[in-house]
Amino acid sequence: MTPRELASVDGTIAPTAETTIALKDDGLYRGDGVFEVIRLYAGRPFALGDHLDRLERSAAAIELPAQRAELEPEIEALIAAHGDADAQLRLLVTRGGRRIALIEPLVEHLASVRLATVTYAPTLILNGVKSLSYGANMQATRIAKGGGADEALLVRPDGIVLEAPTSTIFWTSGGRLRTPALRAGILDSITRRVVVEALDVDEGEYPIADALAADEIFLASTVREIQPVAAIDDVVFERGPRTDEARAAFTRAIEAELGEAVSP
Repeated sequence: MTPRELASVDGTIAPTAETTIALKDDGLYRGDGVFEVIRLYAGRPFALGDHLDRLERSAAAIELPAQRAELEPEIEALIAAHGDADAQLRLLVTRGGRRIALIEPLVEHLASVRLATVTYAPTLILNGVKSLSYGANMQATRIAKGGGADEALLVRPDGIVLEAPTSTIFWTSGGRLRTPALRAGILDSITRRVVVEALDVDEGEYPIADALAADEIFLASTVREIQPVAAIDDVVFERGPRTDEARAAFTRAIEAELGEAVSP
C-alpha cells in the first residue's frame, strides 16, 4: 500500500500537498539549512538517533540551531499519523527557523546500478555537512543520466574516488573490501558506518583506477540499502560475495534494532 504523503511544519500535520511555509526563508532562497532521510520499516524508523545526531552536527557546522528537542515529539506524532507502512521520513531545518518533517513513498531502485564518473571538487567548508545545498549532487546525477548511466560516481579532480551523490561506495581490491575515508571529502553515512563496523573494511584515499580494477562494487545508503554496481563507465562488474555479506550485515543491524518482523 502506498503511504499517505504527510508533512509536519513546526508541529502542524497535514497532507503534504496542502502544506505551506512562509516564503521569506534562506532555506529556500539559498539552500541554507540541513536535512536527513530516515527509512521507515513497517512504520518504525531505523537508526533515528544516529540521524538526529548527524543533523545536530551538520547544523552546528553552519551555526544553525538544530531544534532537536522540538523535532523529536513532532517526528513521533507524524510517524503515528502515518501508520505502519514502509516509507521514508525526510527532516529539514531551515535558516528561517522552520522544522519540517515529511513522510514520502520509498523510491524504487534497480536491482543493480550503472555509474558514470563525474569530476567533483568537495566544498571544504561543507565537508561532512548534510546541507540543503545539494544542487551540485543533483546536477552530477543529471550529467550521468544524460550519458546513459543510472547514477553518478563523484571523483575528485586529482582522480580520488569520493561517493555517489546520495550514497557511499564500496569495492574489493586484492580480496580486501575498501571504501573512501571520511577525510577524502565524503559524508559520514549512517549505512556506511554499519557496514564498516560489521565487516573488515579498509578506508583510504583511492584512485579511480583501483575501483575500476575491482572484482565487485556496491553502493550503500539509507534508501538504497545495499545495491550492486553493474558498471562504471564502460567497465562491467558482477555481483559477488562481499555484496551479499554487506547486505546480510545490514539486515542484521535492522533486526537488532527493530526486530525480524520489519527486516527487508
